[in-house]
Amino acid sequence: MTAPYFFGYGSLVNTATHAYGGAAPARLRGWRRAWVHTALREVAFLSAVPCADSEIDGLIAEVPGADWAALDEREFAYDRLPASGAVQHGLGGAPEISVYAVAAENKNGITARHPILLSYLDVVLQGYLQVFGEAGLHGFVATTDGWDAPVLNDRAVPRYPRHQPVSAAERKLFDELIDSTGARRIVSGS
Repeated sequence: MTAPYFFGYGSLVNTATHAYGGAAPARLRGWRRAWVHTALREVAFLSAVPCADSEIDGLIAEVPGADWAALDEREFAYDRLPASGAVQHGLGGAPEISVYAVAAENKNGITARHPILLSYLDVVLQGYLQVFGEAGLHGFVATTDGWDAPVLNDRAVPRYPRHQPVSAAERKLFDELIDSTGARRIVSGS
């Protein structure tokens, strides 16, 4: 029996944030990304949302022995949903694939009290740059809703627990991309 896989579309695309093997690019049909907030977390984060006419790029990776406990703990604000039939990938056979998404009834509004952490966004963008190149970064922005959410600049003291070092060149590229969305940057206490 083969191990199941998850489809990651945010920080899970950055393989420096996890140790799951067998990572490979994939595409999820019938979904988009959106910045959301729930009462379960202090800050906004990405969720997959159904959208019949959309597709998003991401990464699949194995969950050895179908031991979902650690991943479910990491993704505690989400529901794990079956997505096997919606994921295009290069694997042989038809592995079980799941995607994490926040249930609609658990979503709250995004405000300055619940911003996007720049340290989290840097991790996501770094993963997309590494896997899909600059075209992948632009694709990420185009298939993600909610850029009107405020972005808290926490790069000096990252609040995201799996933050990664970002080079000067990456920082410049990411800043230009974020600015192109019209997202409003805030500093702590704004």
